Amino acid sequence: MPIDVPRSVPSPSSAAPAQETLELDVQGMTCMGCAGRVERALRAVPGVRDAQVNFALRRASVDIDPQRTSFAPLAEALRDAGYDVLEPELEVSVPSPSAAASAVERTPQDEARAAAFARALARERADQQEQLELRRTALRSAVLTVPLLVLAMSHGTLTWIDPLVSAWIQAALATLVLFGPGARILRQGWKAVRAASADMNTLVGLGALASWGYSLALLLAHAFSSHASHGAPHLYFEAAAAIVMFVSAGKLLEARARRQLGDAVRGLHALVPAEVNRLARDDQSEERVALSALRPGEVVRVRPGEHVPCDGEVLSGSSAVDEALLTGESLPVEKAAGARVFSGTTNQSGVLDVRVRSLGEETALGRIVAAVESAQGSKADVARFADRVSAWFVPAVLLLSGLTFAVWLALDPSAAGLATAIERMVAVLVIACPCALGLATPAAIAVGVGRGAELGVLFRGGAALEAASRIDTVFLDKTGTLTRGEPELVEVQTLAGIERDALLELVAAAERGSEHPLARAIVRGARERGLTELAASEFRATSGAGIAARVDGRKVRVGTARWLAENGIETRPLDAEAARLAALGRTPLFAAVDGALAGLLAVADRPADDARATVRALEAQGFEVWMLTGDRQGTANAIAAELGLARVAAELDPRAKAARIEVERARGRRVAMVGDGLNDAPALAAADLGVAMGRGTDVARAAADLSLQRGGIAALPLALALARATMHTIRRNLLCASIYNLLGIPIAAGVFVGWTGWALSPMLASAAMSLSSVSVLLSSLWLRRFGR
Repeated sequence: MPIDVPRSVPSPSSAAPAQETLELDVQGMTCMGCAGRVERALRAVPGVRDAQVNFALRRASVDIDPQRTSFAPLAEALRDAGYDVLEPELEVSVPSPSAAASAVERTPQDEARAAAFARALARERADQQEQLELRRTALRSAVLTVPLLVLAMSHGTLTWIDPLVSAWIQAALATLVLFGPGARILRQGWKAVRAASADMNTLVGLGALASWGYSLALLLAHAFSSHASHGAPHLYFEAAAAIVMFVSAGKLLEARARRQLGDAVRGLHALVPAEVNRLARDDQSEERVALSALRPGEVVRVRPGEHVPCDGEVLSGSSAVDEALLTGESLPVEKAAGARVFSGTTNQSGVLDVRVRSLGEETALGRIVAAVESAQGSKADVARFADRVSAWFVPAVLLLSGLTFAVWLALDPSAAGLATAIERMVAVLVIACPCALGLATPAAIAVGVGRGAELGVLFRGGAALEAASRIDTVFLDKTGTLTRGEPELVEVQTLAGIERDALLELVAAAERGSEHPLARAIVRGARERGLTELAASEFRATSGAGIAARVDGRKVRVGTARWLAENGIETRPLDAEAARLAALGRTPLFAAVDGALAGLLAVADRPADDARATVRALEAQGFEVWMLTGDRQGTANAIAAELGLARVAAELDPRAKAARIEVERARGRRVAMVGDGLNDAPALAAADLGVAMGRGTDVARAAADLSLQRGGIAALPLALALARATMHTIRRNLLCASIYNLLGIPIAAGVFVGWTGWALSPMLASAAMSLSSVSVLLSSLWLRRFGR
């Protein structure tokens, strides 16, 4: 069965999209201040409706009016703001002679697939280049700073070197560090100043320059004074160099940790081979080509042990294919001619020739990857706290550092007091870190969403994760959710004057137009009995109530007693029999022909194997669990008793289900609704959290915030637990980042010196600042162990 993911439903009334979302990979962001500046630059472009930047993933999501703007003006605005945008180069593949005859003009879908491949490749190359540059910067700063630290901390123990010569060597080394490896920090800080938006680079750059500049001025003054031959003054060159070294090392560690945030998506991408074996149409010879050169309609050969590169249909061959990635089934699925196969699954035993149906983002795997990437880039409401704090954080730190300098200088206006004031000021500038706050939420969301994808749980975004973490009440639809979703026709009863097979032929013909599991059961039952398949017209479905159609010139209605009564058809002759069947856990459906009651059909859908265990697990986690169904009360009670469910609401149409959820929400309950059918869409939309089953209808998935791709209903407790764990990680990150700054800044300012003697040198402050961001990322990465 194909697996799908939640996606937006376009408006049928609009020929062209009124809004388009562009994903931009932004280069050059180094802190939360940068993220805010990028958002402001993008929102200032005419035609941009909204822009959100995920600092952890270095990605911007921009909602635009495609009639007014496009990629080029956005890229230009970012470059004007001092940043760059990753522009993948599209590689045009040249078809081989054997494929030339079948070559066709590239379609927009081909261009989109090529762009997606190029974007992923460019992103990978950019990550590798950034790692290389950061590694070189960190290494160079360390090579120059370590001997500087040895000289500065020797305190006269190196008797073989003159103190003044040592001071000049320190000055030279510090200058090389600050304007070599540290040049990037200074450039970024200057860009921020020019944009009237100070950031972390501004703070670090000011701190390093202050230490270097003060020390150089002091050394020059000493060199040209009458005391030049008497040793050297107390200098802070090591502080300036150590700041650059620790910040560079921290950025390297941060980049490595941040790269791991995308491991889940990279793991999914890795399931699709970069090259495939394409069969020529004329002589069936094989040629090895890049996946990006493949087109729908072509044929590929997949050997044992290889991943299937596309969604397609088996033309020849037979094999067992591991589809656990999509379905969660541990046993391989046998495939033969005519069977469907899916991208990313693994061929295990035989050779399969597969005709390509869809590629890249159009495959089931591609849609999963797109959903995960979109969710990772979204913001949770809790992130607004960090955004608000980051907006005023740097200006506040600049004010505090100036105040620190003024207070310490006022306490001791001597030369020694000036040195202390500068040291305290630099420590405050360097230790303050808005990045830890900025990374706290997006890093945890990226890991949580990625881990969910590995477990077959797809969150629509950060807001869905946050909503899932607050749920206390769970409503479960019956058919296809708590039951197997594979009902069987078990009984057909008729009134006098019509044969059972004749009635079933009419009802099955009418039900062929419906996608409901009960309808499919009736159609399948008629086919198994070898009945004639009649044609139907004028099909009309009333969600959650019944269907009507014209079959062989006769008006056929099938549905609930209430719905038939609303259409003037009395069901009383069969009400007692319907009640008996409902008490057995079967679903009775009344059938009417030409306005008169004709018979009764019963469909049985057994509870899913893991439904009872899931209900117990949810209740053990503290959730209040309900079953919602449009079925008769007797049928619902029988199924509920089998599952151990005490709370049941039955005989509800789609609007009544949504209203029932609204009642619970009005009581202050946080409600999740789980369903898989068209009639569940209103309830899914009304709930705080809509949860769709992976095998559900497109409309149900479109209305849902969370999709259970594999594992069925048994994945629900795991999904809700993951959401809670992710929000716990976010709160822990925010708390640790806040405590770090609330304690670190006063200690660096020397507030506690008089009572405890606590103080921080600029060197230690820079080390603490670098480690704060890394610690938040490592805390988020711990979520990767969830469920193992």
